[in-house]
Amino acid sequence: MSSTKNQTRYFILMIIAMLFWGIAWTAGKVAAEHSNAQVAAFWRYGVSFIAIIPLVWYFKTPFKSDVKGYGYMFLAGVLTSLFNYLFFAGLSHGDAGYGGTIVTSLSPIITYVLSISFLGTKISSRQVTALFIGGLGALILLRIPFDGFGFLDVQSLYFLGCAFVWAIVTVISQKAAKRADLMFYTFVVFGITAFINMLFALPYAPFDFGAYDAVFWVTIIFVGVIPGTFSTALYFVSAGKVGAHRTGVFMFIVPIGAIASSWVVYDEVVALSTVVGCMLAFAAVVLFTMKRVSNYKAL
Repeated sequence: MSSTKNQTRYFILMIIAMLFWGIAWTAGKVAAEHSNAQVAAFWRYGVSFIAIIPLVWYFKTPFKSDVKGYGYMFLAGVLTSLFNYLFFAGLSHGDAGYGGTIVTSLSPIITYVLSISFLGTKISSRQVTALFIGGLGALILLRIPFDGFGFLDVQSLYFLGCAFVWAIVTVISQKAAKRADLMFYTFVVFGITAFINMLFALPYAPFDFGAYDAVFWVTIIFVGVIPGTFSTALYFVSAGKVGAHRTGVFMFIVPIGAIASSWVVYDEVVALSTVVGCMLAFAAVVLFTMKRVSNYKAL
């Protein structure tokens, strides 16, 4: 009974973490509107890096890895800095609800394809079907059946870039997880990301605090502390309790937070194609992970 209650608690924590990640898309758009992509990208991870230090201390995180582990961390930091810039640049041009939905929906599908192509991951016929459904969902999300290659506009290209980059970061994280504590990995990646984004933000005077209004600072601190650090910590702790094979499904709660918050703040209207594409991608992830769940039960 206590085990079931504990798992339920972690399910709830995971849902909260995913909702905050969704809200981060709308908050990120607000921050980008009150600054620019370069400055917002730097301070988002700068705040997260500072905020994660107490958590690293609280969890008594071991600061150790090997050469390959540090290599993975550096590469993940470089790619996360690219994702971070694309995130704010995309939000500067496009809708938060659309961005949160397309990136969250496409990234797991792309991750599976990369794992199969480059990591030699073996898949069953059920998982092939899942990838087909996911691909169909991606086509609908990008509105290719309706608009052809009209999706190749600025906002879609930024968000599509986010999905590809985050998929690569996810694969790297899977490799790094075997060589370092996940909290230590996150701490290092946050630091590298903040430093790289700072280099590109320097021409825009990111340390001139008076140059940016209160709305920017309140929003960027929220994004850095709550979705950035708090939700990341909840994600890692809860993922260890509910099972890593289930975390992909929880990612599809993110669009709910993104769509709801963007509707409240910007009165954004969500296209039917976005909802349908997201549902197909969700079905694909559930179908793809179903085999792994049965394997775990068999053990």
